Amino acid sequence: MVFLFAAGLLALAAPAAAQTPTGVWVHADSLTDSPKYPEGFAHFDYVNPEAPKGGTVRLGDRGGFDTFNPILPKGEAASGLGLVYETLMTASMDEVNTSYGLLAEAMKVADDYGAVTFRMDPDARWHDGEKVTAEDVVWSFDKVIELSPIYAQYYANVTDAEVTAPGEVTFTFDQTGNRELPHILGQLLVLPQHWWEGETADGRQRDIGQSTLEPPLGSGPYRLTSFDAGRTVTYERVADYWGADHPTRVGTNNFDVLRYEYFLDESVWFEAFKGDQFDWWSEYTARRWATGFDFPAVADGRVIREEFPQDYNGSGQMTGFIPNLRREKFQDERVREALNHAFDFEELNATVFYNQYERIDSYFHGLPFASSGLPEGEELAVLESVRDLVPPSVFTEIYTNPVNGDPGKLRANLRTALGLLTEAGYVLEGNRLVDATGTQLSMELLMHQPTLEPIAQNLATNLRQIGVALSIRMVDTPQYINRLRSFDYDMIYASWVQSFSPGNEQRYFFGSSSVDEPGSRNYAGIADKGVDALIDKLVVADDRDTQLAVVTALDRVLLHHHYVVPGYTLTYSRIAHWNRFSHPETLPEFSNGFPTIWWWDEDKAARTGGAGR
Repeated sequence: MVFLFAAGLLALAAPAAAQTPTGVWVHADSLTDSPKYPEGFAHFDYVNPEAPKGGTVRLGDRGGFDTFNPILPKGEAASGLGLVYETLMTASMDEVNTSYGLLAEAMKVADDYGAVTFRMDPDARWHDGEKVTAEDVVWSFDKVIELSPIYAQYYANVTDAEVTAPGEVTFTFDQTGNRELPHILGQLLVLPQHWWEGETADGRQRDIGQSTLEPPLGSGPYRLTSFDAGRTVTYERVADYWGADHPTRVGTNNFDVLRYEYFLDESVWFEAFKGDQFDWWSEYTARRWATGFDFPAVADGRVIREEFPQDYNGSGQMTGFIPNLRREKFQDERVREALNHAFDFEELNATVFYNQYERIDSYFHGLPFASSGLPEGEELAVLESVRDLVPPSVFTEIYTNPVNGDPGKLRANLRTALGLLTEAGYVLEGNRLVDATGTQLSMELLMHQPTLEPIAQNLATNLRQIGVALSIRMVDTPQYINRLRSFDYDMIYASWVQSFSPGNEQRYFFGSSSVDEPGSRNYAGIADKGVDALIDKLVVADDRDTQLAVVTALDRVLLHHHYVVPGYTLTYSRIAHWNRFSHPETLPEFSNGFPTIWWWDEDKAARTGGAGR
C-alpha cells in the first residue's frame, strides 16, 4: 500500500508470490517476486549515474500549507517533506512492491511472520551529523500511533517496537502469517528524537504533538531552507548528504533546488504555468488537454506536452460519487443503486471528455484483482465460506454499470432508478420524490474542484427528472479537508488507489474498525460483516493465488453493495512542462520518474529562457 511519502509501485501480471526468506538478514523485500537487484548492486538500472547536478525545478500546488510536522492528522503539511525525511526501506520504480534498504541496511523476518527486525545503516546521519538510530525508529513509531488515528489504524497489528540489539529495532505483531506487515513497516517515516525533544533557537521546547513552521531536521537528500507561509516552500540539496553514494540514491536528486509555489484559484494556477512561474503541469481536465494548450510556448517548443503510460502501468483505483452511509437515507442499498442509473457517463465522455476516458467497473480497475463474470474456482470457495454475510447476488448476477448515452437509454435507466426508489418507500408527488412524511429525497454533494462541476451537474440534472434534489456545495480546499476528516457530508467525489498487493490498508478503506476514525479513508462509512470477514482472510493469505481469489471476492462484494457510483479514469498521465530538463533514455516501467531521476539541462534551458536557474 502507498502511505504518506513511500512510493507504491505496482505491476500488471499476477505471478506466484515469492516469499522473502525468513530467519536471515536480507537487503531487500518483495511481496510479489524476487528482488531484481542483488546485494551490493551499484544503482538502479533506470537512472543515469552520471546525471549532472544543478539547476532549479519549480513545482506548482493548489491550496496552501500550515505545518512542517508530517504526522499530525490535522493541518496541511507542506508539499515536499518527503525530500527531508526518509524511511527504513525505499522502493524501486521498475519493480512491483519491492523495497531496498535505506536507513535500514537489512531486515530479518521471523519464520512465522510474527515479527520483523531492521538493522540500521551505520552511515545514516541526520543533517546535524548525528547518527540515525534504532531508538529514533522506536520513538517515531510510538509517536505516530499516539498522535495519529490514521497511523494507529494502519499499524493496528503491531503490538511492540523495541531496540533488541545495538542498531537493531524489532516490531512484534499480534498475529502470524501477515506477510505484508514487514513490508509496510519498511515504509515507516523516521524522525529525529533528539531534535523534536530539544529546543528552538529562541529557547522554546519543541512538541511533536503540535503544528510547527520551524524548518525541520531530516536525514534526506534535501533540507527546507526558506518559505512564505502558505505560499512557497524551498528545498536545497544537502551537499554532504549521507546517502549520496547509496545504491538507491545514485543518479537521483539531481536538482540543486526544488521550490513549490501554491495557488488558491485553479485558473490562476494554470495561467501561472503558462506564464513560466513554475515548470511542471499535470493535467486532469480533458477539455483543457484538448483545447487549452494553444499558447506560444507550446507552438515554439518551449513547453512540451507528453503522455506517460508508465504512471498507470500497474495502478488500480476506484473513483466516483461516494454516498455516506452514516446518513440514514443511504443505508438502503436500493437508494445507492438508483444513483448509478442516473449517471450518464457516455454522454459526458462524448461531449465533455473528448472520449479520453473509460468507465471504472471495479474497486481494483486496471489490476488483475478486478472481478468479472460469475465467481468460480477458489474465488467461489472463498465466497461460499462467507455466504451468509454477503449479498446473494454475488453468486448469480454479473455486476455491470448501467449504459446511457442517448435519450432512450437514459429514460429506461431513470425508470429503473425510480422503481428502486419506490421499492425503498419513496413516492413521486408531482416533481418531488418524497418519503412517508412528505419530505423530498435530497442530498448535498461536497466538492472543492470546480472542474468537476459539469460531472456533478450531469447527475443532478438526471436525478431531478425523477424528483430527487441533488445540490452541489463547492467549498475551499481547507474546508473540504476538514469536513472530509469528520465525515461531514452527504456525498463526495473521491477515490481509493490500490496497489498490486492489497492487504492491511483495506481495513482503513472499507473495514468496520475505521468507520468512526476521524480522517480514515472509509469515506462511504462501510461497516459490514461480510466485508470485514474477507479483509481478515486477505491479510493472512499465504500465497498469491489465495490473495487473488480473496481480493476478487472482496471486489465483487463491494460492487454488489453499491457503495459508490463508479466514475472514470485514464490509462496515462497528461503532462506539460517547460523544456529545461532531460531524463534517462528509458524511463522505469512504473513511473515517469520526475523530478527524482531527471536533471537540469543547460542547453535546453538556454534555448527556453533559463528560468528557474
